[in-house]
Amino acid sequence: MPELPEVEVSRLGIDPHVRGQIIQQFIVRNASLRWPVDLRLQETLKNATITHTARRGKYLILYCACEDDAQGALLIHLGMSGSVRIVAPDTPAQKHDHIDWVFETHRLRYHDPRRFGSVIWHDLAVGDLNLHPRLLSLGIEPFDDAFTGEYFYQHSRNRSQAIKVALLAGDIVVGVGNIYASEVLFRCKIHPETSTKSLTLAQSKRIAAQVKIVLQAAIDKGGSTLKDFVNSDGKSGYFQMHYNVYDRAGEPCTVCGRAIQRIVQAQRATYFCAHCQPATQ
Repeated sequence: MPELPEVEVSRLGIDPHVRGQIIQQFIVRNASLRWPVDLRLQETLKNATITHTARRGKYLILYCACEDDAQGALLIHLGMSGSVRIVAPDTPAQKHDHIDWVFETHRLRYHDPRRFGSVIWHDLAVGDLNLHPRLLSLGIEPFDDAFTGEYFYQHSRNRSQAIKVALLAGDIVVGVGNIYASEVLFRCKIHPETSTKSLTLAQSKRIAAQVKIVLQAAIDKGGSTLKDFVNSDGKSGYFQMHYNVYDRAGEPCTVCGRAIQRIVQAQRATYFCAHCQPATQ
């Protein structure tokens, strides 16, 4: 599943090609995504201008000014295997290319083999976008200045679940997916099964700091792939970062040399070093 850094790099990649562009056509080839695409959007978005892009959690957002002066936003989720890319206007659609935004000189194309993603319209006249049901329960953004160790500590006091599971939940802070949660906890020297409410303020400060560092490093790593969003083949995947623990079960720890261990938490694989991240009693 594309994580927050992948979504942010997607946004950065397409933004110069869609911001200020007029949508000549909104083509829906297959509306059967996780939630059905509203086919009325083919008329609503005709001649609409994409004013700017944004991101909330793992949602890519396209703000639109419509021809009838209506203002709205498209919430785009990439699901398990989706991607967006810029293609030339004459690029043939492939089997899983479900949606096109057609501009004068190019197209934005939504590709989703498993169709677990979504493209949802929110009319801003109805209310604030952050009050949309898909966004309402999301936690604070990791790069928000308000996300500090103190914030994490205060919002974790009533959470008895394991810290790895709490990070994945996304209702304290968004965007710390499975890969990055394992990496953050390794850097913080915190065992993934540690009860969230048992964390000290000092540990909470380390977690908040490392969340920002690890996610920003992933975004920076993805920056070199921005060119791939123009005439790309639509393939997506995680950035080829150097991981200390993720997907390295049985391999030596980069710090102490002992074997990395793997456990399953909330049906997701967790990787850690039992020596560098000792369990608390």
